[in-house]
Amino acid sequence: MDETGRRQPPPKPAPERSGGRLDRLPRVFHRHGAFRRSRMRDRRPRDASPAQAEYLDFIETLRHRLNRELYLGLNGFEGHYATYGPGARYARHLDRFRDDDARVVSCILYLNPDWQEDDGGQLRLETGAGTHVEVMPEAGTLATFLSDRFWHEVLPSRRLRRSVTGWLLRRP
Repeated sequence: MDETGRRQPPPKPAPERSGGRLDRLPRVFHRHGAFRRSRMRDRRPRDASPAQAEYLDFIETLRHRLNRELYLGLNGFEGHYATYGPGARYARHLDRFRDDDARVVSCILYLNPDWQEDDGGQLRLETGAGTHVEVMPEAGTLATFLSDRFWHEVLPSRRLRRSVTGWLLRRP
């Protein structure tokens, strides 16, 4: 119910992997040369490519929904394009800095069509007590997790791997 006591319709489901908006984004990023810029912050820049604009609109919708459902107080976003060459990896880490707690939710959108398990490059998220889950960096996959709670690493890949990596922020 809303503040007037009227019943609200249930929230729309998140985009599905098959046929949802996220499946289109990798193709749109490549088609429009979205890799010409390296950083995105808060509001959509005037010179954003169509792919950047669509992704930032999606992130803004996600931010509002997380605030509405989980009361996280998110009020910004920062992100960048990440490209890892064959053999590259990223060591185990948390996404929140010791002296800066602005990063609340980590978001990784993978842009790699036709990715196979043998290509490596999986995101390994530790889920506690020596357990983990691995996320394939397949085009259209969006991984989100709390920046201060989930230790993670990127396993070595055998081919070029691209993503849009960012953080939903809570700033004073």
